Amino acid sequence: MSADHGHDHGPHDHGPHEHSHPGGVTGFFYGLFVPHSHDAADSIDDALEASREGVRALKISLFVLLGTTVLQLLVVLISGSVALLADTIHNFSDALTAVPLWIAFVLGRRAASRRYTYGLGRAEDLAGLFIVVVVALSAVIAAWQSIARLFDPQPLDNLWWVVAAGVIGFAGNEAVAVYRIRVGQRIGSAALVADGVHARTDGFTSLAVVAGAVGAMLGFPIADPIVGILISAAIIVLLWGTVRSIGRRLMDGIEPELVDRAGAVLLAVPGIVSVDRLQLRWVGHRLQGTATVTMEATSIPAGSAILHEAHHALEQEMPKLDDFVIAHGPAHVRHTSVDA
Repeated sequence: MSADHGHDHGPHDHGPHEHSHPGGVTGFFYGLFVPHSHDAADSIDDALEASREGVRALKISLFVLLGTTVLQLLVVLISGSVALLADTIHNFSDALTAVPLWIAFVLGRRAASRRYTYGLGRAEDLAGLFIVVVVALSAVIAAWQSIARLFDPQPLDNLWWVVAAGVIGFAGNEAVAVYRIRVGQRIGSAALVADGVHARTDGFTSLAVVAGAVGAMLGFPIADPIVGILISAAIIVLLWGTVRSIGRRLMDGIEPELVDRAGAVLLAVPGIVSVDRLQLRWVGHRLQGTATVTMEATSIPAGSAILHEAHHALEQEMPKLDDFVIAHGPAHVRHTSVDA
């Protein structure tokens, strides 16, 4: 997404920690399900190390979720709970979504070529599309199983085991969610953060399974398939946020506060009068951008010195920035990009 700015006034006051968020209970849930994915205080600014951290997080979370899924499946077999079956199917699909994202991180390490001159960082966003399809399919399968059980009720056994399995599912998903979100924030990967939020929602659907089992204990056996249907509906609703996020990335969407921050950094550089054009985009978990500025300098050497200072300032303020090209509009002074 491009942003044209006529910044003929003083520097903006957009610090890295000045975002406005809701408070109270709303703020609590906002922080749980809409965490930020860029420029954490302890961010990793080396592209290769960031990819390694991402792959490590996916490996560990994959095995944790697979272990949780196996335990839940065993309880499904002895209890016949379709709500737990719905949760188990979804947890298994969530574990599998780590695979395409893992592959995308590996591809993103490859150097740019004559055919792919920007590299293969976009593979991360394409992996997100696969994740959406898998999650949607799991929701459909779970809903089908629950509706069938609603019309053909089956007795449930070992309900305390169902409760235990639901609690295990919540614990496993929340552990994975915390880990994925934390690493995703450090490396600047919106896809990994989104996958962490996805795991967190799975944890809460596991608690819904516990509610269904308790309902069955209290004499409401149809509570189990009803909860299974509600889980499937919740998955579809929450999936819409992921679809929007991935679609925005594929259309070169960018958080407006990042554009404001980059503009403020450029305007703070002595010698830059205005930022006439500013563009930023995410490619995987790294940033690229261009800008056209107006400067006070009248000579090419002086202009080059100002642009070099501008690059240095951007690298310090935005560590996820891999490549940024700045041009001096009127004089057409161009400074080659510097890897962040």
